[in-house]
Amino acid sequence: MAELDTSGGGKHKGGKVRSKKASTRVDLTAMVDLAFLLITFFILTTTLQKPKAMDLTMPDKEDKTKNDPIADDRSITLLLGANNKLEWYAGRFDKPLGGPTVIGYGKNELRKLLEDQEKKIQATAQKGMFVVIKPSSQSVYNNMVAVMDELNIVNNQYRAIVDITPIEVLLLKRDGLYK
Repeated sequence: MAELDTSGGGKHKGGKVRSKKASTRVDLTAMVDLAFLLITFFILTTTLQKPKAMDLTMPDKEDKTKNDPIADDRSITLLLGANNKLEWYAGRFDKPLGGPTVIGYGKNELRKLLEDQEKKIQATAQKGMFVVIKPSSQSVYNNMVAVMDELNIVNNQYRAIVDITPIEVLLLKRDGLYK
């Protein structure tokens, strides 16, 4: 039990005779209980920051179905580099059908590229565009999120996140996107 006790005078001998002061006693138990109730209330009713998650569909590890290779004319590769820039090329690295070109992540650059390439591929291949995303060690998490968001905005259904190759790192170094 918490209490506050302030004793009065009258304990000293000699001198003037004074009237004895009554001691004041305040019981703080109720205030401590109220404080803990308020703390508990605010802890339970506070809204914490909600986790931000991105939906990714991953292939089943047990799936042994044969995957057909993607045609060069319907694939583009995005190499995520430093300085909030990326480099893209269409087709294979050794025989690119377009690019390599350095662009940014904005709607006027990446989204326009994805929309233009999708239209071009739909006109020739009659199938959807396949996007291969290769983040480098110099790219940041926000760059990956920006790419995935742009792919969702343009409604791209075919994508893969793959490790970047050493020769592609040399390409990023050549263009100043890798230190």
